[in-house]
Amino acid sequence: MKTISPDDFRVRPGKKVDLQRLPTKIKPLCKTKQKFAERLTKQTHELAELQNLLYASDQHALLLVFQAMDAAGKDSAIKHVMSGINPQGCQVYSFKHPSPEELDHDFLWNATRRLPERGRIGIFNRSYYEEVLVVRIHPEILESQNIPNGLIDDKGIWKRRYQSMVDFERHLHRNGTRILKFFLHLSKDEQRQRFLKRIDDPQKNWKFGTADIHERGYWDEYMKAYEQCLRATSTKTAPWFVIPADDKETAQLLISRAVINALKDLKMSYPVTTEERRKELLAIRKQLEAGE
Repeated sequence: MKTISPDDFRVRPGKKVDLQRLPTKIKPLCKTKQKFAERLTKQTHELAELQNLLYASDQHALLLVFQAMDAAGKDSAIKHVMSGINPQGCQVYSFKHPSPEELDHDFLWNATRRLPERGRIGIFNRSYYEEVLVVRIHPEILESQNIPNGLIDDKGIWKRRYQSMVDFERHLHRNGTRILKFFLHLSKDEQRQRFLKRIDDPQKNWKFGTADIHERGYWDEYMKAYEQCLRATSTKTAPWFVIPADDKETAQLLISRAVINALKDLKMSYPVTTEERRKELLAIRKQLEAGE
């Protein structure tokens, strides 16, 4: 069974990112689907134990950010990687087209409202990073945000938004929230194949819309926007991982291992029972043993 570290796909702070040079597919980590299932199950159990510890210690939160082109496998990654997690300790939020209320606030307002509390894992299926990706590709969205004219300029607004995101994530880190950000790196040809499957399979027709093929036409523009975003916002405390996504199974194993490693790094422990509390529990035990 092949072993590979998620850190091999981590974007180093300030390092130039060239997505054409980064793999969308690597050698499978497991030789068979059975081996994959066994390995993912093992990692899922490990993650579930760490989630219990996260909840019990109640000192940190974990935020997982997923970004990708359409059909890259965000939903399936979240579904399989988090399959063993207690739903009470996990929350998933999908960022959609902003509502009128959201447009009347700053672009990080909605993300702030959806942050996980201490002891929980929060998942953003797409995120506030859409504000420097899809908004950059479609400037009409920016125009709808009612930003004062003096604050909008082609040269500086994206750098300022990058800085706002970095500052936001540093603030969260200083207050106990750990952040992992995953860009599922899908090839254009693999996206084409997955779109065709969605069209051919009636049970998957609902997953495909005309907007998907429309956005595919901006592929090169999106790749450039992602490259600049990844370089500007990957930090030591809130790193980006460019995960090869042409093989969903390999992607899921890499993401799972990255989450496990991040939780282990927190050096968590279960709360220590005080002597007074222990006496109280023993007294209750005696009552129960007596049949009371």
